[in-house]
Amino acid sequence: MTDARENDARHAATHSASRRAWMLGACATGAALAFAVAGRPGVQVGAGFFGISPAFADAPAGGGLDAFLALSQRLTGHTTFDPVLSKRIYDALAKSDSQFTQNVGSLNTWLQGHAGVPSDTVTQALQTDQPALAKTIGAIMRAWYLGLVGDMPHVQVVAYERALMFEPVKDVLTIPSYCRDVPFYWTQKPASV
Repeated sequence: MTDARENDARHAATHSASRRAWMLGACATGAALAFAVAGRPGVQVGAGFFGISPAFADAPAGGGLDAFLALSQRLTGHTTFDPVLSKRIYDALAKSDSQFTQNVGSLNTWLQGHAGVPSDTVTQALQTDQPALAKTIGAIMRAWYLGLVGDMPHVQVVAYERALMFEPVKDVLTIPSYCRDVPFYWTQKPASV
């Protein structure tokens, strides 16, 4: 009886891991196809083609909350965000960088002109020409995925359980319900005993 349970548990774990790998591969393939098609002249990407709409064609101008959300959608691949968390992240980023709202507007403009650039290579493309914009992308991604805004020693935690880093493993990982100390506490050398 114990062997049967162990076999079932191994099968479930293997099935979950293989399902996750398949889903990640399928999502990566879909994203690659969407970006490849979106970058071709004369090809319309609409609801009739893969169900993908031109998500960035009409990004709001300027650097307000709507422009920030449009940029966040493009960078993360998520189509919706929690409104309270979105406002909290936007406010914290704007407070931590006086050029943030201007950079959001510039990034939206840049991305509109570079429609075929996949979101995971945007930072590399900007790193040499416009490092301030690349830094803004890093700050946005860090805020959404890690829930952190700012640099040490002035890091602000803006999200924890709703940070996007937990989404890929939410089917198998229980999010800890507490934080043991300040951000990056594990990087500090312990006090001598």
